[in-house]
Amino acid sequence: MRSPSYLPCTLLGRRRLEGVEPAALGPEGLWLCRGTPALEMSNAREKKHAKKMRNQPTNVTLSSGFGAVDERGVKHHNGNEKSFQYQKQESHSGAPQHQQPKSTHVPSEPCMNEQPCKSQCRGEKGKGQAGWRGGHQGAAREIPKYITASTFAQARAAEVNAMLKAVTQKSSNSLVFQTLPRHMRRRAMSHNVKRLPRRLREIAQKEAEKTEHQKKEHSKNKCRKARRCHLNLLLEFNRRQKKNVWLETHIWHAKRFHMVKKWGYCLGESPTVKSYRASYRAMTKHCLLQDLSYYCCLELNGKEEEILKALARMCSIDTGLTFAAVHCLSGKRQGSLVLYRADKYPEEMLGPITFIWKPEGGTSTTPVNRKLWLWTHPTLKQDILTELKLVCQCVQPPEAAASIPEVVLTPHEEKSHIKQTENCKKRKRESDGEKNTNPVKKIVGDGTRNPFQPYSWTSSTTGIVVSDFTMEMNRYRLIGPLSHSILTEALKTASVYTEVEDAETVPHSWWVEACKNPDSVSVHHRQEAFFELLGGIASPAEFPAGTVLGLTVGDPRVNLPQKKAKALPSLEKCQDNEKVRQLRLEGVPVECAHSFIWNQDICKSVTENKISEKELNQMRSELMVPGSQLNLGHRESKIPILLIQQPGKVTGEDRLGWGSGWDVLLPKGWGMAFWIPFIYRGARVGGLKEALIHSRYKGAPSIPDDFPDCPAGILFAREQENNLLEKYKRHPPAKRPNYVKHGTLSPFRCPWGQLTRDWESRITTRAESLVSPSCSWANVKSDPGREDLCVVEDEQESKLSCEAETLKDKPGEPEEMMDTDSPGAAVAGDTTGEGVCGNDSGGTKGTFCVLRSRKLLKLLAAWCHPVARRNRVAIQASRMYQQQELTRATCLPILRDYPRSLVWVSLSLLKKGNPELHTMICIPSKDDILLLNEDRLYGGPQESRHSDPFKAKARKQKEKKTEKEQKQGGQHCAIVCAEGTPGLWPGSLPDITGHCSRTLLGFVTQGDFSLAAGCGEALGFVSLTGLLEMLLSQPADKRGLVLLRTPASLQYRFARIIIDI
Repeated sequence: MRSPSYLPCTLLGRRRLEGVEPAALGPEGLWLCRGTPALEMSNAREKKHAKKMRNQPTNVTLSSGFGAVDERGVKHHNGNEKSFQYQKQESHSGAPQHQQPKSTHVPSEPCMNEQPCKSQCRGEKGKGQAGWRGGHQGAAREIPKYITASTFAQARAAEVNAMLKAVTQKSSNSLVFQTLPRHMRRRAMSHNVKRLPRRLREIAQKEAEKTEHQKKEHSKNKCRKARRCHLNLLLEFNRRQKKNVWLETHIWHAKRFHMVKKWGYCLGESPTVKSYRASYRAMTKHCLLQDLSYYCCLELNGKEEEILKALARMCSIDTGLTFAAVHCLSGKRQGSLVLYRADKYPEEMLGPITFIWKPEGGTSTTPVNRKLWLWTHPTLKQDILTELKLVCQCVQPPEAAASIPEVVLTPHEEKSHIKQTENCKKRKRESDGEKNTNPVKKIVGDGTRNPFQPYSWTSSTTGIVVSDFTMEMNRYRLIGPLSHSILTEALKTASVYTEVEDAETVPHSWWVEACKNPDSVSVHHRQEAFFELLGGIASPAEFPAGTVLGLTVGDPRVNLPQKKAKALPSLEKCQDNEKVRQLRLEGVPVECAHSFIWNQDICKSVTENKISEKELNQMRSELMVPGSQLNLGHRESKIPILLIQQPGKVTGEDRLGWGSGWDVLLPKGWGMAFWIPFIYRGARVGGLKEALIHSRYKGAPSIPDDFPDCPAGILFAREQENNLLEKYKRHPPAKRPNYVKHGTLSPFRCPWGQLTRDWESRITTRAESLVSPSCSWANVKSDPGREDLCVVEDEQESKLSCEAETLKDKPGEPEEMMDTDSPGAAVAGDTTGEGVCGNDSGGTKGTFCVLRSRKLLKLLAAWCHPVARRNRVAIQASRMYQQQELTRATCLPILRDYPRSLVWVSLSLLKKGNPELHTMICIPSKDDILLLNEDRLYGGPQESRHSDPFKAKARKQKEKKTEKEQKQGGQHCAIVCAEGTPGLWPGSLPDITGHCSRTLLGFVTQGDFSLAAGCGEALGFVSLTGLLEMLLSQPADKRGLVLLRTPASLQYRFARIIIDI
């Protein structure tokens, strides 16, 4: 029995229930609760109705009962439509609704309204109570007297369309076989339609014909065995080398190193195993091997006088030896220098290079064409090559230029080219009739080189030919005291052919012809004798710097040992002390520097006639005694190579000769044939990080990191800034340092241009104040360490005023190149109000330059050393320049010639501290030096925490941002986001030299704990103007003391500044 609080409307009839009108109950039967209004129940009914109609089209409206009311309030009946609005008008036209007569013009309407009520009550609310019936139980629904045919057909058509759409339209993304019960599903249904029931096959067939469900074309060689097939591997490797150049040792490195894509190459960055200390031990006691084949080689071929005349415009004797040095010009030594744009020294530097002259072949006095090789970093190649073609007056050959756009292939070549391209993409197996007659060859050298682009340029006026030999040779570097021992054990000189043989029958005809020449045989024997002496010398540093030794060796794969073993120097080979002493003093004679590697035809022949690994392994398997040495006889390859001594650390007095070794130049195609024997003799392989550590321990600048005044260095600084900024933004504000509070204006970039400008303005202001009468003797006596800053004599005052006017009236020059579009430009960029982007050539004219004058650097090195601790170099420099003491008068000419200059310095911490990238170099105050004198354990001062005025502003801007501004793209939004980065200084930087309590002097570009010195060491640049100012203000026994502070720290650490020459 139901609760008395719930009553069906059919039992109540037309009576009023507690003040509820009968009309309010509605025509349908509802269960009403005494405390619940009918609106809540109708809302539930509407939700249920909407759930049923969610998949129906919008043009069809179906009622939950018999009739449906649309949005306009029109109630539709199938055939007997009566407007609800019309009924409403009839009800309001006369008496009220409760006073209207019961009979209407549609007498069957009450029955039609009550019948759905009963059925719905039974279906929805009457579950388990089927015995209850109420209302007009037996009332039959009357058929309407008339219908409108068009309206009726339209309604039926809409219902039929809705039904068909509901049947055909899937409510989910599942396929037909996925709608079956799980016990009827089969795995083959996904690809075989006949596995489905017959009633679903037609639908499944239509689904299979759709493009998104069609099978992708898979390669037939999908299994691993087919993928590892030699031909398919070769095709895949050739395809992958089209974008980034692979070295010949790429596969070996890819299995053992973290690979990076830099400068257009795929290079090994660091080993996957821990190797920091092991690499240092290898460089110090054993041998470290590096692949430097990515270095670019440029050849100049022409008359010696013309080459020297052209190259003299790109270098200066002020920086050291040039191309015309005697030892280098003869070909027995390798030289190194820095190139500039033509006639632009000391500005617009292009980059450092190393060069080798080909030794002269004869003693004739007639002018003979000479060859010169220039080795440069890939980031510097394009700028240097452009300038070389300019100074040599070389132009592009017209026949090569005309052939570039007109590449016409024959139908057969075009068909083979298309097939080869398809093979590279899909690796599909061809039938026997479609096999390509031309076998696929492995890419040796530069796979990205365009064969239709010229790589040689000739000058019609000077006769100089400039050629690009990038990736035409391999260059390996062996670092460490045992590097020459590895060379002597891994390489064996080629045997001389004593019997006269037909050169055509021997694969290496060039060597047969060379053996017929007695002079060539004599030179080869002398080279062999000197090469044997290398095994008994303790370190490569005992040779003269840059010694060049040419050799012709046999195939090193023949002498490969069974197991790895460490090569050690043999003291028995040093019995002849006179020859060893002569070799250490004079080096290798000029005739022994000759090598056949200078001949490109011979190198090409050596590469093409190389015996494959498959043939060698086949010959080893046929040996009578397994493991014995293989004798190839006349089939053994003869490879011309070139050995170049690397001097290692040559500056300063500590660890001289550390990091010395040998460079090996090989023809292309022979990379792995020499790489594996070196490793089997105990060489440890290093990557780019190990090369950076090697340069830092030597105290030499790294390329292109430590060359901020060349285009490659500027580009590197931008990329590094963007990478560090992205890494900084990936951390939440609570997990990253607030550089504004630390007083660090530029944590991700060194603003060299603004640093030099700020120091120039400080000196200009100081010079103006010195001319004014404010500088009195009282101030001088109160600060005895700054007596040189105040000039008393009238002559010096006038000189200072003239210099100040010269510096002040200097015309405006373009500022440092800066990428204003980069996200970090507004944060840490070197920006000013008059910042201008650089010229098209990428030069840095008018911004700053690095001081490379050896004369001035020696003078600065002597001044930086305290009087009590001056070494031999400083004493020699002081004797040489004894008339120039450290005074204001001697500094003014330097500042006049180099107003905005940087000085390369090395820093050594006195006590604690570990310098990092972009560490600030600051000038200590007098109180800091006094505290250090009083307490030897004094660690250094501490910077007070700065306030962050941008934090509250950024918070307000973030709150004011609307959704529309967040969705907007473009440059404006990027700038707003960059300026709103918490923890970074937005906009242009203020005066960076005086922003903190200690005056900023420069920045660190390389720094870490030194395993060799046992303390923190760093390399960086300081402002020349600021350095002279600091030296003038410091006492004589404390000169060279500076403070270092990392960007995310407030602690200063004492360090000593050293200028090594």
